[in-house]
Amino acid sequence: MSGSAGIQQGSPAIGAAGSAPAAPGAGGTEGSGATVGSARIAVKKAQLRSSPRPKKLEKLGVYSSCKAEGACKCNSWKSQNPPPTPPRTDQQPNTFNLQDPCRSCSHTLGDHVTHLENVSEEEMNRLLGIALDVEYLNTCVHKEEDADTKQVYFSLFKLLRKCILQMGRPVVEAQESPPFEKPSIEQGVNNFVQYKFSHLPSKERQTIVELAKMFLNQINYWQLETPSQRRQRAPADDAAGYKVNYTRWLCYCNVPQFCDSLPRYETTQIFGRTLLRSVFTVMRKQLLEQARQEKDKLPPEKRTLILTHFPKFLSMLEEEVYSHSSPIWSEEFLAGSSGGPIPIHTVQLSIDKTASVLEPSPGGQKRKPSEPLPHEETKKLRIVGDIPMELINEVMATITDPASMLGPETSLLSAHSARDEAARLEERRGVIEFHVIGNSLNQKPNKRILMWLVGLQNVFSHQLPRMPKEYITRLVFDPKHKTLSLIKDGRVIGGICFRMFPSQSFTEIVFCAVTSNEQVKGYGTHLMNHLKEYHIKHDILNFLTYADEYAIGYFKKQGFSKDIKVPMAKYLGYIKDYEGATLMGCELNPSIPYTEFSVIIKKQKEIIKKLIERKQAQIRKVYPGLSCFKEGVRQIPIESIPGIRETGWKPVGKGKELKDPDQLYSTLKTILQHVKSHQNAWPFMEPVKKTEAPGYYQVIRFPMDLKTMSERLKSRYYTTRKLFMADMQRIFTNCREYNPPESEYYKCANLLEKFFYTKIKEAGLIEK
Repeated sequence: MSGSAGIQQGSPAIGAAGSAPAAPGAGGTEGSGATVGSARIAVKKAQLRSSPRPKKLEKLGVYSSCKAEGACKCNSWKSQNPPPTPPRTDQQPNTFNLQDPCRSCSHTLGDHVTHLENVSEEEMNRLLGIALDVEYLNTCVHKEEDADTKQVYFSLFKLLRKCILQMGRPVVEAQESPPFEKPSIEQGVNNFVQYKFSHLPSKERQTIVELAKMFLNQINYWQLETPSQRRQRAPADDAAGYKVNYTRWLCYCNVPQFCDSLPRYETTQIFGRTLLRSVFTVMRKQLLEQARQEKDKLPPEKRTLILTHFPKFLSMLEEEVYSHSSPIWSEEFLAGSSGGPIPIHTVQLSIDKTASVLEPSPGGQKRKPSEPLPHEETKKLRIVGDIPMELINEVMATITDPASMLGPETSLLSAHSARDEAARLEERRGVIEFHVIGNSLNQKPNKRILMWLVGLQNVFSHQLPRMPKEYITRLVFDPKHKTLSLIKDGRVIGGICFRMFPSQSFTEIVFCAVTSNEQVKGYGTHLMNHLKEYHIKHDILNFLTYADEYAIGYFKKQGFSKDIKVPMAKYLGYIKDYEGATLMGCELNPSIPYTEFSVIIKKQKEIIKKLIERKQAQIRKVYPGLSCFKEGVRQIPIESIPGIRETGWKPVGKGKELKDPDQLYSTLKTILQHVKSHQNAWPFMEPVKKTEAPGYYQVIRFPMDLKTMSERLKSRYYTTRKLFMADMQRIFTNCREYNPPESEYYKCANLLEKFFYTKIKEAGLIEK
């Protein structure tokens, strides 16, 4: 990120972030009893340091060896009359006497603390702080149940006790001293922000920096699971390596938060990618779950940040954390943070994926880019107006140049982020798998496939309650039907049951569902894309399905429509008819790799953007000014202006121009009142507030709203219908440019625009 000094630590986290850690021995997750425990220790230390000197000497005498003549071996003074446990509040404070004898060796307290007679008050207070830390660790040792953690607490307890005896400073003895890995987690996240988001405008870049700070703050106060807990959860992981890092974390990061006599380091500054990999998956899951549970408690200005942008940020970071080739973990990348070149890998589009779609029968491999596509025997005829391939190749060379642009998945805050993007990333990492399975009467039953079929039957039965369970079971286990199953962590979480009719050139989709707790993650879209790929490979290019009222929206998003391309004679008598459902169809294009479709669309957008820039550069020609007006000409046709047609301008549709100003004012006022009264006009009534839409005025250069139009109408600004229509159209165009297509604002703009043009036509201002 140009001009940035990097992400600094210590900033308060937002919303779900910022919890304090659990105190050692508390046994909880982040935040359990931590603040209270830490504050209690601090209060005790303050009280003890303000006590009279004899009281301090008595406290330190407990940790001091006897200095009396005769080589006494007593290493701790013990009072003859220990205070009751718990101490009574009505008792008068004890009077301290250096002549009080020790219960163990009978020598006086003074004999145990002679070495402290000339010690400064500052040094005395330092030793008292260590003494209280020793007591606290002693409590932790007795309360802790985990053997590994208990051992670390006991080692630190002995270290601090030895420091009091020898009046030294505590230094944790280890083979390696911090930092343990380079680059650190903090530097890696810094590199990630630069690598992925340095191209964003400053406002959006600042949002990313806030998300990064929030994430780093969470790691610094995250309570690591014990090695034994981790062994139970992930037995295949590197247990020995994790135990080493866990021990270091306790000694240098966790315990020093409470025992401040030990030097403390930030987790993100001394650990690197190895520790981050061991905690990221669990941490991400818990953070997002906590955010969802507490979404109603979040302040409105942070809700979008936490619930929308933070999950995307974590998904993109997760890919870099577990990638073997990510440049952000290279020490050579560090030059980029000080303004040097930042290494960026060229983005390669690939149809071949790591997880193939499998089925029980042979031939279930995905099509490769090198394979000829069906229906591609004859080359496509060249269309008039097509862009020359030479130009396309030239533009592609600039797009794939690392210095020119970042990859297609770098725009975290993009308004048009693909629905299936997160699902594609999970499939690439092996989190989810797709398998085409079915029951067979000819082959020996496969136990795993049968278990998956039972799981699919349960998912369909639960998600489609209006379907009889017996009917679902019959079709799922029917050998003529197959199901594309979505597998996560070894269990079925969704699927699409279908029946292929190769002789009729279509497939009927019977059931389609994803379990409720795994929805809104793009799985449905990615499922359908895999099914499309599977059918292109089997040379079937049409889907038919009866969709109920709840499923119509989903199928529309997947390219289905009520306009059926398959002739009725092809499917009549084959497809099952459902009462109250709508028949929908989808025609597949064999040239499209559907599982990579969203990536290709992003690439195409970049190509179009570059082509537009080139076209703009070509038409930026300065023409001489018009001289005809000096010769008495009052008006000329727009198309006669030099250069106007080169810009792509076309004459607008003809309409009646009202010449009477009062009549025009009255007509426009009526239309504007109708528009403002429409149920979808509420987002456009007033100018957009900066606090409600961050970065809006950096994206939208010419804002417009209905209130401004009303003021312009009153001031008689609209002398022609074209001015009025241009301002109204700008409202809709701005809305669609800033908001994603699935947003409510985008839909309101479309519906209100349609209504507006209906009213314009009714008024006769444009031709119907």
